[in-house]
Amino acid sequence: MCFFQIFNQHNAEAPSLEQAFRRMAPMEPNLDHDLSWFFLPSYWAKMVVALISFLCFANSYDGDFVFDDSEAIINNKDLRAETPLGDLWYHDFWGSKLSSNTSHKSYRPLTVLTFRINYLFAGGFYPVGFHVINIILHCTISVLMVDVFSILLGGLQFSNKGRRLNLAPKSSLLAALLFAVHPVHTECVAGIVGRADLLCALFFLLSFLGYCKAFRENKEGHTFSVFWVLVSVVLGAIAMLCKEQGITILGLNAVFDALVINKINLLKLIQKLLYKDKALENAGLLRKGLLFRITLLMCGGASILYIRWRIMGTGPPAFTEVDNPASFADSLFVRAINYNYYYSLNAWLLLCPWWLCFDWSMGCIPLIKSVSDWRIIALAALWFCLIGLICQALCSEDSHKRRILTLGLGFLIIPFLPASNLFFRVGFVVAERVIYLPSIGYCILFTYGFSLLSKQAKKKKILAVAVLGILLINVMRCALRSSQWRSEEQLFRSALSVCPLNAKVHYNVGKNLADKGNQSAAIKYYREAVRLNPKYVHAMNNLGNILKERNELHEAEELLSLAVQIQPDFAAAWMNLGIVQNSLRRFEEAEQSYWTAIKHRKKYPDCYYNLGRLYADLNRHIDALNAWRNATVLKPEHSLAWNNMIILLDNTGNLAQAEAVGREALELIPNDHSLMFSLANVLGKSQKYKESEALFLKAIKANPNAASYHGNLAVLYHRWGNLDLAKKHYEVSLKLDPMAPGTKENYNLLRRKLEQLQKKGSA
Repeated sequence: MCFFQIFNQHNAEAPSLEQAFRRMAPMEPNLDHDLSWFFLPSYWAKMVVALISFLCFANSYDGDFVFDDSEAIINNKDLRAETPLGDLWYHDFWGSKLSSNTSHKSYRPLTVLTFRINYLFAGGFYPVGFHVINIILHCTISVLMVDVFSILLGGLQFSNKGRRLNLAPKSSLLAALLFAVHPVHTECVAGIVGRADLLCALFFLLSFLGYCKAFRENKEGHTFSVFWVLVSVVLGAIAMLCKEQGITILGLNAVFDALVINKINLLKLIQKLLYKDKALENAGLLRKGLLFRITLLMCGGASILYIRWRIMGTGPPAFTEVDNPASFADSLFVRAINYNYYYSLNAWLLLCPWWLCFDWSMGCIPLIKSVSDWRIIALAALWFCLIGLICQALCSEDSHKRRILTLGLGFLIIPFLPASNLFFRVGFVVAERVIYLPSIGYCILFTYGFSLLSKQAKKKKILAVAVLGILLINVMRCALRSSQWRSEEQLFRSALSVCPLNAKVHYNVGKNLADKGNQSAAIKYYREAVRLNPKYVHAMNNLGNILKERNELHEAEELLSLAVQIQPDFAAAWMNLGIVQNSLRRFEEAEQSYWTAIKHRKKYPDCYYNLGRLYADLNRHIDALNAWRNATVLKPEHSLAWNNMIILLDNTGNLAQAEAVGREALELIPNDHSLMFSLANVLGKSQKYKESEALFLKAIKANPNAASYHGNLAVLYHRWGNLDLAKKHYEVSLKLDPMAPGTKENYNLLRRKLEQLQKKGSA
């Protein structure tokens, strides 16, 4: 009995949609019938899936902030309490204004909101809370997958009491386990910025389940619930506000409605459309309710996209050639062939997720430029498999097979479309995180393939053991990969063997070493990054910076000059070039470089600070003070700029002004011991001994091993006449730094004075 035949009965007591489902239930082939797999009741199945998904990624709970976490979380001002909540709706994922030319247009305000809540509850940037939420989200999604796969593999059918039936409990459990333990998900779970994919997936699944619920609510003859269709649209919108892929669920809901609810045969429908068959209405396309529901989905999707377009602006995202080299190729052939090669790599990561890398750009995957490249085989294999599956999905006489294969391909392909470069350029070559949702389709196809093998196999237990072995290997791979995501050092080094040609991998290893103070090793990796990508300006800038600190000024200047030549608006490189030119005493060129940096980055406090140092070296005191004042206006916590202002005013005899600046600085940065020390020196010269002493003691308490703090406090006591205390702090200072300039002379003067006083006293 066909669905449309049931639906179009004209008698007064036509059965409801729910009754139709109940009548169809015995006629549906059972996917579990020949499946060599164990059965668990729904509650226990979900418990097992939750536990195993937790075990896979539990060791990432106390990992650090790594890779993109720095920009998306630590340096993102949208997480701070002082940033108005409303700003989240006008900023991108990284905290930049969407209207900015440099914005990547990644609009995920709800994900950023969860980061902000994490930050507020933790009272700061403590990664444990962020990681724990990610693990919980993945476990929740994996549990929901049991219900989702039961519908996708077994169909949407109900009992006499209106309760949804799980007609494929073994298949849905296997598919959910495959999803829960897939190693390609590690980036989303162990990397905190993967929260966007997790939240998107959560609301994506809730939207799908909400849409399914629309056909369970049958009251007074209604065949579906408009309310639940609208709820599904709203949940789809929320998914998109977590990550862009979320919008694709509306298309998948429409596909599900056509294939599962209305039992439409796509091949016959296409044939009828091509031949303009008058019986088109009987094909199910115009069946009552379907067209209305699809219209609701389309209108909802169009409205969501329009609102997002209005907020985002019309400008495309700003990406560079190194982010996605194929998209910058002049030849349409080169672009097409490389895009297809990227698709084959994504498919391979689903099939064999052994070689995983945090970044696949910058030479990791060289461009295919001719058909003689052996990698063309991968494209041929991909399309051979896809075309074979599509033909089976369209042409098979088995409606059950058609439905499962079409849904599997739909969930595999449709969520991947936003990352496919087909509609707009994306900022990556391959990204494991974007396969989180498409892996649903992979799990459907794998499970269906396993059921077909089980049907043919004579030794079904061996086949079941093989699948258990695959699950176990994936669990171990997830645990290993999660441990690599615990720290940047492990993450970056793990990529060296996977992508040795990736300049960004070498750059990040070098940066990590430089941050730990191992400059010699960092230089080696920076040089390799520049060798692999001669236009890698960030590697040039960092290498030039290290060479500058090692006083290898001429090579540093060459590198930094090349960097600004390649990228004229690279403000940081202009500033570092100015510092090198200043060290080489080419002051006019240095000043010009600093101003060029400020031209390209208006709010650049560090550059104003270095410009102030240049002016101070040239005795242009007013210009120096103005530059440092600009630095503190742009960055009120810029301690070095405040300190230099106090010291310059002190050295030029402007004690009252120096005191005023020092007090202003300490109001803004009350716990900065270097500011306490500088202001204490000024107060001591102004003979405000008591106040000066209090600040010196406070600075020493904060930093007890600073020889200069004890030495200057000793000078204060010396002037004040507290000679015993002066002697004590001189001795502490000399113990900490025997070569402290002036301290030994002052100490000897004090000793002679004490000896003279002692002689007078004895006389």
